[in-house]
Amino acid sequence: MTAPLDLEASLSSAEAFVAELSDPGPGRGSLAPRAHLSSDAPTLRLDGEWMFRLSPSARTAPQDDWMSDAAANDGASSGSWSTITVPGHWNLQGFGSPAYSNVDFPFPVDPPHPPEANPIGDYLLVFDADEPFSASRSILRFDGIESAATVWLNGVELGTTRGSRLTHEFEVSGILRTAANVLAVRVAQFSAATYLEDQDMWWLPGIFRSVTVEARPADGIRDAQVHASFDAADGSGRLRVDVSLESGASDQDALGSSESGAPPVQDALVWAPTLGIHGSPAGTEHVIPSVEPWTAETPTLHEVVVRTPGETVTLRVGFRSISVENAVLLVNGAPITLRGVNRHEHDPERGRIVPLEAARRELILMKAHNINAIRTSHYPPHPDFLDLADELGFWVILENDLESHGFEPVGWRDNPSDDDQWREAYRDRMRRTVERDKNHASVIMWSLGNEAGVGANLEAIAEWTHRRDPSRLVHYEGDWSSTYVDVYSRMYASVAEVEAIALEHDTPAPSDATPEELHRRGLPFVLCEYAHAMGNGPGGLTEYQRLIDESPRVAGGFIWEWVEHGLAVRAADGRRVIRYGGDFGEAVHDGNFVIDGLVSADREPRPGLADFAQLTAPVKIDVDAEDLSVTVGNRYDTLGLDHLEFRWQLETDEGVVRSGTLAVPPTAAHTSSVATLPSEVRLTPLDRGRMHAVTILATLRQATSWAPAGHVVSWGQSAVRATDRDTLVPTGDASPSVSAPTASADGIALGSSLIDPATGRLLRLNGVAVSGPSVGVWRAPVDNDRGVGWDEPELPPLADRWRDAGLDRMVPRLRGIRLDGDTIVVDTRWAPPMRDVGIDTSFRWSQTDEGLRLDASFEPFGPWVVDWARLGIDLVFEEPTDRLDWVGQGPGAGYADTGQANRWGRWSAGPEQLHTAHVRPQESGARRGVSEAQLELARGSVIGLSENHAEQASQGLIVTVSRWSREQLDGTLHADELPTSTQSHVSIDVLQAGVGTATCGPGILPAYRVAPQPARLSVTFTAPAA
Repeated sequence: MTAPLDLEASLSSAEAFVAELSDPGPGRGSLAPRAHLSSDAPTLRLDGEWMFRLSPSARTAPQDDWMSDAAANDGASSGSWSTITVPGHWNLQGFGSPAYSNVDFPFPVDPPHPPEANPIGDYLLVFDADEPFSASRSILRFDGIESAATVWLNGVELGTTRGSRLTHEFEVSGILRTAANVLAVRVAQFSAATYLEDQDMWWLPGIFRSVTVEARPADGIRDAQVHASFDAADGSGRLRVDVSLESGASDQDALGSSESGAPPVQDALVWAPTLGIHGSPAGTEHVIPSVEPWTAETPTLHEVVVRTPGETVTLRVGFRSISVENAVLLVNGAPITLRGVNRHEHDPERGRIVPLEAARRELILMKAHNINAIRTSHYPPHPDFLDLADELGFWVILENDLESHGFEPVGWRDNPSDDDQWREAYRDRMRRTVERDKNHASVIMWSLGNEAGVGANLEAIAEWTHRRDPSRLVHYEGDWSSTYVDVYSRMYASVAEVEAIALEHDTPAPSDATPEELHRRGLPFVLCEYAHAMGNGPGGLTEYQRLIDESPRVAGGFIWEWVEHGLAVRAADGRRVIRYGGDFGEAVHDGNFVIDGLVSADREPRPGLADFAQLTAPVKIDVDAEDLSVTVGNRYDTLGLDHLEFRWQLETDEGVVRSGTLAVPPTAAHTSSVATLPSEVRLTPLDRGRMHAVTILATLRQATSWAPAGHVVSWGQSAVRATDRDTLVPTGDASPSVSAPTASADGIALGSSLIDPATGRLLRLNGVAVSGPSVGVWRAPVDNDRGVGWDEPELPPLADRWRDAGLDRMVPRLRGIRLDGDTIVVDTRWAPPMRDVGIDTSFRWSQTDEGLRLDASFEPFGPWVVDWARLGIDLVFEEPTDRLDWVGQGPGAGYADTGQANRWGRWSAGPEQLHTAHVRPQESGARRGVSEAQLELARGSVIGLSENHAEQASQGLIVTVSRWSREQLDGTLHADELPTSTQSHVSIDVLQAGVGTATCGPGILPAYRVAPQPARLSVTFTAPAA
């Protein structure tokens, strides 16, 4: 029989719970934060299957005695509870649905109150805790709960948590028992804390990091802090390990700063044999001569052990010092360049749970692509992640779990950053961030948070952080005046802005400059977010990298972002598919804005990753084949080049013909040298082809922890079109003969090709059924085409402007077909509906012994008011693509402002490589600089094409081969929804626009736009050799 409900008590309890969720303060009851230490103290992991139930709101959550022993036993036996996996998010395990928003809160902006519709998850676990846990002092640790939790053990309330990505520990001594412990956790999806956690990601509630019980020896180590500095002047290191004991003070500031230190602790001894330290009392400072410093390039770690009679803690220590001089960021006295990415923690199945080995694979992939820095956007990562960063070598900006971006749409009214009632919550978050990760050599800056506006609370935590850890710099992008930070940081600044900032330090300040402005001018500059990598892109990396390379003040930047945040679900037919915002029925969402990254959610590289790797490569190689010289620039922060091997190869459009080793003189960091190429790289009369290139490859001599020997770190190339026919043996007759066209019942025949006299378009091309050519000036919009560029905020997105101008609906009017000798001339006017603009084209078709030749001219007319996406011709074959072979830029795709990873050569790709499977379909796959190509279709048809380069001054053709039409790509929201392909859509362009970064940042730079202009195209469609 159910006990009668005490209505008054129930209402009172519910109201108290609602009120607590609206408290803007930090959690209560947890222990002072401390470092995440590797200890031999016994640890009991509570991860696994828990009991679970979900209520729709705080007021409807049961107010019974559910956290008691009896309730837990009743729930387990009655089956009234479900089960759930911890760590995990409940809305990825069948309890509710995920939701995504970038800036907007998915509820009214009514701080500090969460919404009424606030799902509440109750977790129950019954577990045993044998000795030593139940017989000694023990603590219960939660490494991550979103967003607010109340914790009970055996019916005793321990306290609450606030700060989803922050560790909370609770004292359970005297409460923990040997058997049948009942751990109860009530988690609210939203709370007052949610107003500080609006971080451009999925809203994913639950206990999503590990839960552990740790036995604490009475004479154990409560906390330890490493101070390991490096003196570049004499190569010495200074080491001090400060320790607080369980029997001593518990104040988190007891260890002191890196300058003041804590008094020596005789009961804790430090051992570091490799450093000559053998049982020295903790707190003793040691000077170590000739120590190898820690850098992202040389991540040298020393094992340091701290022992007490009851506990041993192992630390991995790297010696390094951070400073700023003359607006330059220095580590160990040398300037460094941040070639970085912003990294959210995301897994397509698990949400914010990234297994440690998966994280290791991520970092290895980064290192292999020349990435050396990570900003942990926008919260501290899993505590084990930084061990990997220390080991593999990354510069890290560690960000506090803080963002209040949702206040921007309401004019920043009531923003917590400038409201006293939130002060302690800000302080608590920053303390937990700093204390947990203070011992990591990889962390060179503390970031106060992200997009939280400005205010006294940010200034307060900046002041505390400077005082607590003066050995590191403080970062916050929102402080444009730089009054309380140590670096000047901006996100999505344009190239022009970055250039002005780069020059600012070296130009006189205005006479009325404020002290804040003078201070800012003396700070290094960091692009904490730039080059928004969403969909096909990012474009415009070259210009940013030029400024980073040339300006000592520009310390580098962090691409937004590393990984796309798609979530994997099962479609109705059982296929695994990726979904984004709005796909789960959310009323407030930002669509596929969550799909932005250099790698997919499954960590498959997007083309932009290779581009970034080549542009940021630590070795810059400039080849002058004519002078037989190679200039090698060492862009490493500290390393020379002796760990690399340099090889040269001579290629023609028929492949590599010769290769060898290149001797490069010793080249220190930040310097360059010149190497001499052997005379073998010069062409001989026996070298066939009409183009050639000399390529230099810089590869690893020996395997590293992140790449095998032979891995290509960088390359340089000099590619030359052979304009002198005597230089190379020609591959064909320079003056092909022309055959006369003939009339047939089906049309006008040119060899095995056929032209429809009614339309002037092809019916067959070298015997293969075809439709076209059509004139194309439009592309299936890429994500950046759908964004409003920060450089043109008054204009609609390019995609809208193109559609308004009718670029996607160009229709032909045949102006005439005539015979000019042995050439068929087709004159056509192409124009959009409802507009008085267009393009007049003249296509001259002739059949030569090399194939069907097209000489096309394009002449725009009328008052065009919008740039084009491209200019070229489109052909459609009624067979799917099997393979494309080409000579030109490769192996990947490229647009006017992308493709920096591509070099000239002979390449081949199948249909999967010719199209990038972006989660939201869009234009992709263009191959640039093509001089010849061969398209193999699924039923055996082969179409060749060759640029008539002698007839035009060009950089080669731009060829795109797709299984889908542009209309299909544009009209489909998810890649898995594209129809089964039965065609090949081939575009041959002479002009093509860049892609820019207008989804969040500047649009296409003027140099990469395609203004309406006359153009010519000359190509021969060749038949395969018999």
